[in-house]
Amino acid sequence: MPKIIVEIMPKQDLLDPQGKAVANALHRSGHPEIVNARIGKRIELHFDREITSEDMANAEKLASSFLSNDVIEDVVAITKE
Repeated sequence: MPKIIVEIMPKQDLLDPQGKAVANALHRSGHPEIVNARIGKRIELHFDREITSEDMANAEKLASSFLSNDVIEDVVAITKE
């Protein structure tokens, strides 16, 4: 089934409490080489047909206007699988 994947991450300058908790847990479990972790979102948009360039353009619009909060998040990737 064809799909478009939208990846969203918190803005780099904002605190990421979930990522901080994961990084701390990794340190406690013996992985001091991992210095940071950030938690984001992956959204899959499934299609029942081949994905067109229009679908990709529409996904970009949806990602910035509906799927993410542009005050605190960045859309980092939109890919087709």
